[in-house]
Amino acid sequence: MKKIVVPTDFSEQSDYALKVAASLAKKHNAEILALHMLELNQAMISSSEGFHPEQTVFLIKLAEKRFKDFLNKPYLKGVKVTSVVKHFKVFSEVNEVAKKNGADMIVMGSHGIDGLKEIFVGSNTERVVRNADIPVLVIKNDHEDFKIDRLLFACGFKEESLPVFEKARDFADMLSAEFKLVYINTPGDDFLSTQDAYERISQFLNKAGVGMEAEVYNDYNIERGILNYSANIGADMIGIPTHGRKGLSHFFMGSIGEDIANHSTIPVVTFKI
Repeated sequence: MKKIVVPTDFSEQSDYALKVAASLAKKHNAEILALHMLELNQAMISSSEGFHPEQTVFLIKLAEKRFKDFLNKPYLKGVKVTSVVKHFKVFSEVNEVAKKNGADMIVMGSHGIDGLKEIFVGSNTERVVRNADIPVLVIKNDHEDFKIDRLLFACGFKEESLPVFEKARDFADMLSAEFKLVYINTPGDDFLSTQDAYERISQFLNKAGVGMEAEVYNDYNIERGILNYSANIGADMIGIPTHGRKGLSHFFMGSIGEDIANHSTIPVVTFKI
């Protein structure tokens, strides 16, 4: 890991995310790209009607000073931090900044339990996740010493998930965390017998070329199953795959991915298929 993008809006949640990013940066000698998006539209910047250019400059300078003050944190001491300021509220710009700078991960804050509201500069977790080509780590609570001992990864164990499975396993290795796998079996169209579920898992892991095991956990829906199983095994983090802009994967239908990140009390990391 070389570079970590952290979107910030000066909120408490942004501070949580920045602190986690700092912890990771120190352990892996990585650089933090602190990203702030100003709430300025094109008219404010380019139009001479109804708005004076000097006022625009003043607002930009004011925001940049506030950003600089926000980054003056004791936990950032010894960490290379590069500030990036964008003038608009565009979700895809987070991914563009990450891609342009060769970043390995996005760490962002979320309000969580009350719903995925506008977390930073008018965006929200789900939309950033859908635009991101790299893993997105969602943080909702303060972590004085960010350490992950057990990462739970849930997927449908179909061939399309093989690349993201490898990414998740590498992520767990980077964190020196135990890597646990689970298939959530639910009533409905995709219901499998326990034997069939384990057979699917076995075929998947054989194709992946790993000698690992996975559990089959039965519950009423996927979200509840993942959250309940993660609590049962004492997981410190949940990993889930997404299809990005194409919508959540077939395994995480509808808003399941959003709901997990929303209701989970532990960090959630997403990997794009």
